[in-house]
Amino acid sequence: MPLPIAVLISGSGSNLQAIIDRIESGAIEAKIVLVASSAPGAFGLTRAAGRGIPTRTIAPEHFCSRDEYDQALLDAVTAAGARAIVLAGFMRILGPRFVRAFPQRILNIHPALLPSFAGTHGARDAAAYGVKISGCTVHFVDEEMDHGPVVVQAAVPALDADTAETLAARVLALEHRIYPQAVAWLAAGRLCVNGRKVTLAGADTPLAAVEPGAAYLVNPPLEQGF
Repeated sequence: MPLPIAVLISGSGSNLQAIIDRIESGAIEAKIVLVASSAPGAFGLTRAAGRGIPTRTIAPEHFCSRDEYDQALLDAVTAAGARAIVLAGFMRILGPRFVRAFPQRILNIHPALLPSFAGTHGARDAAAYGVKISGCTVHFVDEEMDHGPVVVQAAVPALDADTAETLAARVLALEHRIYPQAVAWLAAGRLCVNGRKVTLAGADTPLAAVEPGAAYLVNPPLEQGF
């Protein structure tokens, strides 16, 4: 049975689109039962509606507290039948009440190699720092920001001529590959969490075989279809 998931967004939803495309291709055994946005008019809602996916806008300014907002969000995803949550550019910190309702079933993607450059502007901060390698991280969400156990990371060179925008674009291209892969692993029940370590059931690829191309490196390696 496909895993019913809710995707939470705040913006254009390019990672949402990448996940929709892989579901439709059969690479991910999941069904998006709800796309919820914190921002009215987010283009990700248009993407979802165009595919017949139910949508909701749940704007924080309509609530008196974070707890009230989290409860409304939790009520919406629960009513939709979601059993896992995927954050795709969701610009809100989820409170403990929400996180505890989906233990080890909430994924997030961050545009930097955590634990470095946590926070809202990961790629911009990495470029400003002058790093030589940057990338992105898919991790489980816990009660601290950008802190939960790492599922998969991808790295790209950071060039001397890079701006925040050019580096972010290079990283985003990899986000669109590793995030659907992580969702596929979650849907297949292959992610095993032991403390801060996440292992992939059924994977025996040595580290030396991880690099799929000269321009980037992914660990664990991507599978066919991603």
